Amino acid sequence: MLDPAIYAHLLDAARAHPPLRAALERARPIRIEPPAHPCVADRLFVEVVNQQLSVRAAAAIWARIEAAAAAAGASPRGLFEAGDAALLRACGISGNKVRALQAIVAAETAGLLGPGLAALPHPERAAILCGIRGVGPWTADMVGIFHFHDPDIWPAGDVAAVGCLRRLTGQADTTAVAAAFAPYRSILARYLWRIKDTAPAPVDVPGDVPGDVPGDVPGDVPGDLPGDLPGDLPGDLPARPDPAPRARRPRGAAKSG
Repeated sequence: MLDPAIYAHLLDAARAHPPLRAALERARPIRIEPPAHPCVADRLFVEVVNQQLSVRAAAAIWARIEAAAAAAGASPRGLFEAGDAALLRACGISGNKVRALQAIVAAETAGLLGPGLAALPHPERAAILCGIRGVGPWTADMVGIFHFHDPDIWPAGDVAAVGCLRRLTGQADTTAVAAAFAPYRSILARYLWRIKDTAPAPVDVPGDVPGDVPGDVPGDVPGDLPGDLPGDLPGDLPARPDPAPRARRPRGAAKSG
């Protein structure tokens, strides 16, 4: 469960914005789950495969990946490390994403994704991650928040967090608003995702995608893999099925570099 001192800090920082404070109080202290993946490369594999896909499309592609891995007597990671582009394409992974997966494998082999990343400040770590094909600032932020548990990242490129904070504060400059919550801006973002995920549909920000939540199984923002849209490979599922709680591509997000 969240440290009571951190929760108290968030409530105090929200005093200037009563709707935000009230939402934090309703959410109560949250549980911070441990990282879902044993190493950062595994996290990045998931991020890349799921980029710009709905939950339904991502689940279908992962089912194909797992079936192909089982048939080969390997794990999904083993398929990515083997780098059989034709096999990965047959699973529904586009050419751009295949090349991004290969770049992640190469980065890990080169020692760029070792345990030393955990000790780096987020800007330095993000610079390394963004040097890998298919990884942009949004993905680097999600890895920092959910894999490395960095407590003080404001994901300025995340439509869901930004939209929710704007709605609850009436302020357009969310970076300035979030500054008051340092050194726990990542925790603020987690709360905003929780608040948005549990809010009734009518309160969604106009132009946002209903159901957007954090990058536990994320979609990505435009720019990490430019032009790599679902549907470019025969057999891809439609990009916009019924609203689902994870992995949607946010609309209106600024391009990441």
